[in-house]
Amino acid sequence: MHSTSELSQMGFGNLLAQADGVALAVLILLLLMCVFSWYYILTKAWRAWQIRSRADAVVAAFWEVPSLPEGAQAMERQGPAEPFSKIALDAVNAASHHEKHTGGKLGEVMAKGEFVERALRKAIARETTALETGLTFLATVGATAPFVGLFGTVWGIYHALIRIGASGEASLDAVAAPVGEALIMTAIGLAVAVPAVLGYNFLVRSNRVVIASFDNFAHDLHQVLTTGARVEGAPPAAALKPAAAK
Repeated sequence: MHSTSELSQMGFGNLLAQADGVALAVLILLLLMCVFSWYYILTKAWRAWQIRSRADAVVAAFWEVPSLPEGAQAMERQGPAEPFSKIALDAVNAASHHEKHTGGKLGEVMAKGEFVERALRKAIARETTALETGLTFLATVGATAPFVGLFGTVWGIYHALIRIGASGEASLDAVAAPVGEALIMTAIGLAVAVPAVLGYNFLVRSNRVVIASFDNFAHDLHQVLTTGARVEGAPPAAALKPAAAK
């Protein structure tokens, strides 16, 4: 059996004490990966929850008003980081811009539809990009952290074998401590990679639901702004009308 002093020489503290510059660099890199991974996981999960919890209320606030200008005002009262309100404002502003420059002629309805559709696509792309910020980093950490840890393990075993060869001792007691310390690097790499992969998968699925809501809302907006009525099956309050001409 190993004594207490021997066991104390096989832990993480001894690994830090014996680590050279390369090993410390690997540990620092893994630490940074871990910190930023959890930052993105927690902040993006919180952001997605906020959007999904407020989505129905924000959309309802737009559809429940009697005119488009009032709908725009309702969206302006939302928070600056609220995506549904920004999508609605972009669409309403695009429709208003088109009407001011074309006179709202019936023959230009198709052009107006294309103009509003382009604005909606740009708004959805912008909000989707904001949602997906950090996912590439999580995917990179999940794919590379185990190999970074493995590199630290190989480097540690290499130096452990050099020390063993220099001392001439090849017993299990002499090999166990340095090799065990080196294997800690692999464990750290896996501990960093697994939450990153799970967080990435969770956020991708959550974002997919939010983006689908963007698309549904944009479709209804496009129908209202180009035809004056929402698609069939919508509640009566959905039929927003432009402000009466004076």
